[in-house]
Amino acid sequence: MVKRVLAALQVGSEKTTKETLDKILSYEQELKQANVDLVVIPEATLGGYPKGSTFGSHLGYRLPSGREEFLTYFKQSITVPGPETQLLETFSAKINATIAIGVIENGGGSTMYCSIVYIDPKRGYVGKHRKLMPTASERLVWGQGDGSTIPVIESAVGRIGGAICWENYMPLLRQCYYSKGIDVWVAPTVDMREIWRCSMRTIAYEGRNFLVSAVQFQPAVANEEDTPTGWEMGANLINGGSVIIDPMGEIVAGPLIGKEGVLTAEIETDDVIRARFDLDPAGHYFRGDVFKLTVDETSRDVEFVNKKAE
Repeated sequence: MVKRVLAALQVGSEKTTKETLDKILSYEQELKQANVDLVVIPEATLGGYPKGSTFGSHLGYRLPSGREEFLTYFKQSITVPGPETQLLETFSAKINATIAIGVIENGGGSTMYCSIVYIDPKRGYVGKHRKLMPTASERLVWGQGDGSTIPVIESAVGRIGGAICWENYMPLLRQCYYSKGIDVWVAPTVDMREIWRCSMRTIAYEGRNFLVSAVQFQPAVANEEDTPTGWEMGANLINGGSVIIDPMGEIVAGPLIGKEGVLTAEIETDDVIRARFDLDPAGHYFRGDVFKLTVDETSRDVEFVNKKAE
């Protein structure tokens, strides 16, 4: 019987990536005192989620103001690995916990990706996942990830991996992770709705894995000029809702709503095996004789670099 502590650090992005990183680092003592083994930090925390922004775009044309907004946003993105991940490596070692954090990644050119970055307390940066399917107008500012960044990471809490916001609704992506033997599913997001939490319970129950969904919290804007189109005054822009769920689909911590903070749950890792007694999506409940899943894990980045070299 092995006991571990899972955590969601529910925070929102500040005006700059540096300010956001400083805020994350300020939680060192609280996370250490909670003896956490895994900390999940929301989607696009470093770099920001531009909720409500249009980037000056309309069907058929883009305004110069939108290009300036894109430039400002791009300058808050980070390289992976890079200076910010180095600071997170030190932070991970200090709290002795694996970190899964949502970032806006500079892909090496002018394309940004919404990514999860994994940091191990002993090994440092160990991998990343780029969002495969940005939703709706997210595609205006983020590129699509490829099959080369669907890692499952060995950690103190077991094998971890996961998906960002609505790509969790891609059934074949979920099966890909199940087939890799995932024990803890991480789901950084900005989706604060109750239906999201219902979906997370389904994924935990379907995969018979623990699940940590960390949601940003962004307070209400100060005045009408700062209000994004379509949002009412008096309501928080992103109201949180982080949860931790066990392999039987039950919420064991949360939801944390309406404030920033740390959400924790002590788990017993053997519960994954107990839950898979009657449903193992990568074992006795997977009909490999009937269904075949093919995943192209080729990196488009490598192809791009080779073409440039030619």
